[in-house]
Amino acid sequence: MKKSLFVAAIAAISLVACKKTEANSTETATDSVNATADSATTAIDSTANATVDTVKANADAAKDSVKADAKVAKEEVKAEAKKEEAAKK
Repeated sequence: MKKSLFVAAIAAISLVACKKTEANSTETATDSVNATADSATTAIDSTANATVDTVKANADAAKDSVKADAKVAKEEVKAEAKKEEAAKK
């Protein structure tokens, strides 16, 4: 009878020790998942910001290009008007 009580006590202690370790492992896993999620969110935000910056730079370059083309076209129209006016005289 004493042996079975002793074995039961050891089994209970072992079970409590395993549950305590298991709980710590779950908390560590949860922390790891949260850290990974935070890291992924940071990476997504970084990519989004880089994309916005690239789009803005491309838009500015396109706007400058259109302004330059408009200036050249305006000068060509003025030159053509002068030629026509000179031809009339």
